[in-house]
Amino acid sequence: MVATPIGNLRDISQRALDVLAGVDVVAAEDTRVSGQLLRHFGIQKSLVSLREHNERAMAERIIARLAAGESVAQISDAGTPGISDPGAVLAAAVHKAGYPVVPVPGASALTAAVSAAGFDCPHALFYGFLPPKPKQRRDALAPLAGLPYLTVYYEAPHRIVDCLDDLVAVFGDDRQVVMARELTKTFETIRRSTLGELAEWVKQDTNQQRGEFVLVVDAAVPVENTDDTAHDTVLAPLVAELPLKQAVALAQAITGAPRNRLYERALALKNAAD
Repeated sequence: MVATPIGNLRDISQRALDVLAGVDVVAAEDTRVSGQLLRHFGIQKSLVSLREHNERAMAERIIARLAAGESVAQISDAGTPGISDPGAVLAAAVHKAGYPVVPVPGASALTAAVSAAGFDCPHALFYGFLPPKPKQRRDALAPLAGLPYLTVYYEAPHRIVDCLDDLVAVFGDDRQVVMARELTKTFETIRRSTLGELAEWVKQDTNQQRGEFVLVVDAAVPVENTDDTAHDTVLAPLVAELPLKQAVALAQAITGAPRNRLYERALALKNAAD
């Protein structure tokens, strides 16, 4: 599984070039695009087409080649196979057939965008492409809005304006976001702002509606529950029947609330009962 450049051809690794030159056949998402890449580096190889719509059928043919002792490299048009590109179905089939699947890492729009975003949240969810229709897109975004980690999306140029509008509607206009456009290409743009500001900026500049997009949305700010009585339905019966420390320990295991807050509330309940 060989990663190829997402724009700048100098991002290809020496190992990737060695592997592509050494295999018997290259399975490519688009043989025309991959043919240009291989010719640029002076590599002449047999190419077979492995796309989203024929991946299952081609996987069997590739496994037959492996059984015959051949070696095969899978590449996509740009980036890392299997990351919103064909490759996962092939990899699963090769695993099942008992042959090794070897990653040759390299360029990925996902990791490039997150590395430049500047968000210090240690956790991220990569969603990939959102649904193309507005209602389905908002329905998909709704359960993600309150998550305590980054969410990362790919988007196409003809949907970027509508996608940003839906992000504003679901996440709020003040959520921080980074838009990474045309990464490693001539018109690379990386902009960090609020969702509301970004949506307006993209609408006003049609040049920013072109190319390939990665959107990195910051994590939701945790909302602390300041209601001291929020866990009384769990805590009160425990305090009535158990020693204070044991009641608090059980309440924390059940609710996940901070121990010090539970202890203070348990003490108050005990004193009131006494």
